Order: sequence, then structure tokens, then C-alpha cells
Amino acid sequence: MNVSTLDFDLDTLLKILDYSSDEIFVLDKDMKIIYVNDACKKHYGLDKREVLGKKSAELVASGYWTPSIFPKIFEKKEPITVKQTTILGAELLTTAVPILNEENEVELVVTTAREMQSYKILKAKEDKGKQGELGEDSFSGIITNNEKMKNVLKFAQKVAAANSTILILGESGTGKSVLSQYIHENSKRKNRPFLTINCAAIPAELMESELFGYTPGAFTNASKSGKKGLIESVDGGTLFLDEIGDMPLPLQAKMLQVIQDKKFIPIGGNKEKTVDVRIIAATNKNLEEMVQNKTFREDLYYRLNVVDIRMLPLRERPEDIIPLTYHFLYKFNQMYEVNKLISNDCLEWLSYFSWPGNVRQLENLIEKLVITSEDVIGIEDLPEGIYNNGVRQIEKTAPSSLNEAVEQAKREMVRSSYKVNRSSRKVAADLQISQTQAAKLIREYCQDLR
Repeated sequence: MNVSTLDFDLDTLLKILDYSSDEIFVLDKDMKIIYVNDACKKHYGLDKREVLGKKSAELVASGYWTPSIFPKIFEKKEPITVKQTTILGAELLTTAVPILNEENEVELVVTTAREMQSYKILKAKEDKGKQGELGEDSFSGIITNNEKMKNVLKFAQKVAAANSTILILGESGTGKSVLSQYIHENSKRKNRPFLTINCAAIPAELMESELFGYTPGAFTNASKSGKKGLIESVDGGTLFLDEIGDMPLPLQAKMLQVIQDKKFIPIGGNKEKTVDVRIIAATNKNLEEMVQNKTFREDLYYRLNVVDIRMLPLRERPEDIIPLTYHFLYKFNQMYEVNKLISNDCLEWLSYFSWPGNVRQLENLIEKLVITSEDVIGIEDLPEGIYNNGVRQIEKTAPSSLNEAVEQAKREMVRSSYKVNRSSRKVAADLQISQTQAAKLIREYCQDLR
């Protein structure tokens, strides 16, 4: 198609803007978002259709970016530039420019945002050895666009306000420890200590002394001054017992006393100590089955399972794969002082995979790719298993006949056009078909986009 520099139509212009690496937002006088380009997926993990029509305050309230600059620009009526942090961990240099009408009122606001990664890398090199904390992950929330997962977080926030014991269930790598910290940060104990103890990581013979401490001379080679246990050190706060299914049976009785009576006796001692801790436990094992097999105490199981929360595996929240990928990309770009990008093909390959190792597996992969890839992470950088899985998925969806190929192409063209144009009239003009035909095809192919 030959398009001169003087006859761009609106549809062509919008498509061009979607290829901009900078984020572009347009708000109306009511602070409602009336345009956004595709960069919002990279920065917030949201599709355009999830953003359009919303007021900026809604997204700010949901934590998608901070701070908000729009109220200030309506007040000052002049351009403003600020540094913003997004929910995925990206840092943006954002400029908002008001467009005023003849009455000097704000008619529209146009904002552009550019990632500060390159600036941060240069700054980090200048400040090496100083007090910068570039390598730390400042993001403390949980990233999700999945409705079931959002309900899990709402429930967790609700039970966080109480003081009850909580049992978090789920496969390895789903983020049980992150959820436990989320509960602590939303509880009345948020300003008190939070301690994680991995019951599978401490040798059985050392676990009792580590957890409960001991008195002077309690056993051979014991410290002459004794030792305070980990449980006592978190008094007033929250104790997270990860992999609780691996706690030895003899210790389970002692832990039961802590939960029931808030009391324990150190090794070698004869006096009870009182401790005020909230217990959150987690496991990827079937504790009910362990109770039946006599490898886990029944009374402890019921004491732990006052409130249970199940973390979803990543395969049940596929819409979170791309946002999490970008979050980890920002994180490891900062950590290793690089500015790696990721191709759309690679993102597509990642979204095909079932992730048996869940979020942890995805995080570890992105770290490896940031370290080992060239400037742009492509499908050729993926491990063989993930690459071959993507090939199988592509082959599965490849058309097997001419009619199927035509149908598939028609569907993709209609969906792509509708994502941009959002009306049958504009789709009809874009695809050079009648509006009646466009409306019929939109009903057939775009129900999930409406």
C-alpha cells in the first residue's frame, strides 16, 4: 500500500503509534483514558481494552503506577514531568502535557512515558560503592490479572486482619512465601518481625535447638550462655513455617503447644516461656493423607488449618505469564546492569508453556536469559523443552487445508482490526467490506474482546 506523508488516515496513525517504544496516553477532561498504545502491556501487564474508558484514578488506586500526576496537571494547566514506578517494577520518566480550549480549560491531556533503565544503568555505574540499592527488588506485591487469583488476594487481605492461624496450600514455586508476607504486611503485626523457617532446610537433629533455643550447658558443645530460639526472636510478629510437612514428628507436639498455649520450654530448661506469634504454615504435600499415614499429627493439622488458602499454579493463570515475564525482566536488568529486551515471538512461546515449576521456574528462566542472551531475547535463546513445546503448539494450530487457512486468516484480520478500531464501521472501512458483514464477523470472532 502506497501511503504518502500527507494522507495518513486515523487507522494508519493509530497502528504507527502502537509500534512506539514510548507509552502514550490520552485523557479527556474527566480524566478518562480515551487512547493508549500497546506499550501499556509492557509497563502494566494490561491489554488496551482493559485500560480504555477507565479513569486514571482507578488504575492508581489499584497500584498500576505511582505517583499520580493527573490531578496536579488539571490544577496547574502546564506540562509536568515526574518519575513513576509501575506495578511490574518498571521506572518511567513521564511527561504530561495539557491541551487547553479557548476558555483556558483542560480539554485533553497527552502523556508520554519512557523507561529509565538506561539512565539507571549509567547512574549505577557512577554511584558504584555508594549507597545505591539498584539490585534490590522494591516490588512487594503480587502481580496478577487473573480473577481467581484476585479473589485469593481479597480473601487473604480479609483474614490478615484477624489473628488466626493460616495454612497455605499449593504446588512448589507458586508463591506461597510471597503470599505469607502479603498477609503479614496487611495485618496488625506489620510493624513487628516476620520470619520464614523452611522446615525442609534445617536438619532434623538441629531443628529443635534452632526453633526453641537452649539453656546453658543443655548438651555437649552447647554455648555457655545458652541460645535464644528463632520462635522467641519473632515475639509479637509472624512466623512463617514453610514446608511444614517436613517437620519431624517429635517437634510437632512442641509446635502444637506454641500454637495452642503460646508457650514452650527451651532444650535443657524447666521453665516455660511465653511467646506471642502468629503462625502461617505452607506445604505442597497432602497433609490429610499424611495424617492417615501417621506421619503428621492430626491435632496439629487441625490447629494449622483454621483458615486455608490455595495458591493457583501458573498454568491456571496464563494471563499472568507476560506481566510476570516483564516484571522479572525489569528486576534482572537492574540487578545485572543491562537493558535486555524480549521479542514478541519469545513472549508467545512462553505463554504456550505449562510451567510445572510455576512462578519460580519462570523467574529462574528470565534470570538465565538476561545473563546469557544478546540484546534481544528471542525464541532461539529458550531451553530446548520450552522451544519444542512452542513448536508443537504452532504445529497444532497450523491450518490443515486451504479452507482452514482462509478461515484462520479471516479470523485474525477481523480480531486485529477490532482490537484497534472498536466499531463495525471502522472495521468495515479498514478491511474494505460492508458494515453489515463487519458486524456479523465481529459477533462471530470477537465476543471475548467486547
